[in-house]
Amino acid sequence: MALSRLLPRPNTRTKTTKESTLPKVIAFANQKGGVAKTTTTLNLGVAFKERGFRVLLVDLDPQGNLTMSQGLNPDAIERSMFDVLVHRIPLEDVIEQREVDLAVSSIDLAGAELALASQIGRERALEKALASVRERYDYVLIDTPPSLGLLTINAFVAATSVIVPVQCEYLSLRGLVQLENTLSMVRENLNPVVEITGILPTLFDKRTLHAREAVDILRENFGELVYNTKIAKTIRYAEAPVKGQSVLAYDPDGEAAMLYRDLAREVLNGAKPRQHA
Repeated sequence: MALSRLLPRPNTRTKTTKESTLPKVIAFANQKGGVAKTTTTLNLGVAFKERGFRVLLVDLDPQGNLTMSQGLNPDAIERSMFDVLVHRIPLEDVIEQREVDLAVSSIDLAGAELALASQIGRERALEKALASVRERYDYVLIDTPPSLGLLTINAFVAATSVIVPVQCEYLSLRGLVQLENTLSMVRENLNPVVEITGILPTLFDKRTLHAREAVDILRENFGELVYNTKIAKTIRYAEAPVKGQSVLAYDPDGEAAMLYRDLAREVLNGAKPRQHA
């Protein structure tokens, strides 16, 4: 696969220093569905909280899987991220306190792109909404829909970095090209600092040669951007949302939870929690 000829390698990760500015806003994006974006947003956020960080999760997917994963019913939610983006209500009004703070989604969010289409500054709706709460948190993690539409563009504009979960299959790797092209346009016109800071292999089955080869291809093309942690394929990630829990709460001593704690150490890369007033 000649991905290296199609997609310039983004900057490699650097060690976090005391001078690094927090809070950081991380968007989890991949236009392909079923790659563990929601699973990673939730479990990484809970792993950050375990290490003393203040975390806000933002469910920007109309499917509301992140919201459901914390035991909430999107169909019963009266105000959601749709109202924040379209009607400009305060973000605080849609934050639910669960394992971590969560700005909830509902099916109404499916109409947000059409509702925002005629608004000036529509790409910055999320960035503006976050302004009032960002200083309360060390990390804001955004779960995006499986598309590169206006909701995902809003996430890129608001973000300081992007983590791309990638299923360990050949066809999943091809989507990285389109994703980086979209990010390049956002950098040029809307947010000059946003970039891919990590690529996360997910649904990894160590028993198959195909999965191992897919990881090798990622490392060949993206080097240190590929996290050492590989999220294994396990039923625990499907069982935990049924209980309205992260896998760290559902099976705290299991391998699935330990993998996200390992990932948290990699992503934090030496960062320490801020002192909050």
